[in-house]
Amino acid sequence: MTPPPLLLVDGHNLLYRSWYGFPTRILSRDKSEDRTGVFGFVALLRKAQRLHAANHELFVVFDAENGADTRVTQDSDYKANRAMEPDAGLIGSLKHIKAALDHVEVRWIEHDGCEADDVIATLTTLARQDERPVDVMSADKDFLQLLDDPGVHVLNTMLAEHRRFTAGPDVLTRYGVTAAQWPDYRALTGDPSDHIAGVRGIGPKTAARLLTGGRHLDQIPAEDIRPSWADQWDKALRWREMIRLDRKTDLPDELLTATVTSPLPPAALILEMLGLW
Repeated sequence: MTPPPLLLVDGHNLLYRSWYGFPTRILSRDKSEDRTGVFGFVALLRKAQRLHAANHELFVVFDAENGADTRVTQDSDYKANRAMEPDAGLIGSLKHIKAALDHVEVRWIEHDGCEADDVIATLTTLARQDERPVDVMSADKDFLQLLDDPGVHVLNTMLAEHRRFTAGPDVLTRYGVTAAQWPDYRALTGDPSDHIAGVRGIGPKTAARLLTGGRHLDQIPAEDIRPSWADQWDKALRWREMIRLDRKTDLPDELLTATVTSPLPPAALILEMLGLW
């Protein structure tokens, strides 16, 4: 039997979207607990399943608390813009989200020492070895590098419906580089969400021109690199390695079930069953 397509969900990305982007706060009946995080997470996941992944296996991946440590050793500025303590309610929502996922039998992982991006990249690689189509649900553009495989798409449900799915050819159309060049492109232009500065003086158009013909950073002729850029080139090469996703993370065996996830119940019903109202 052919295994079903796989929807890999960037858990913290969806949690932050739920906590900060939901139109109104969802409170417990006695108004003492803010349930926006868990309610929003489940509601948005259910909507994504109904609209885009009814025949998929769903699997959620969370960042480990120490997941960014390896990249921080490469550059202490990595994610330094996220150093402020997040809302206590947001962090408190995480345990309820995991309980909700267990209740509806959606598998999840928070792998020690790993960022969700690398776990998702590895699970994508493993699923593609079995020729399973993979959709990655996230607004994080670092996943665009996985689109060098035509069987992989990125799903961003925050976008208009006709733009929600991104495939490899879309990367070239929108940015002027291939999916395989994405780490090079991002190293040049920077990534504010991860506090990666990029090379001063290089914007999207210049980056695409430098990478023309499928070139990577170490293939750009010296005469095309201005002196002011050359001073930053070692940093750009380091940033590229940080942006590249690890597709061979050491994960536990048999994480994926290769079975279609049952339709998720409404979020309010799940919270009722968990006694969160």
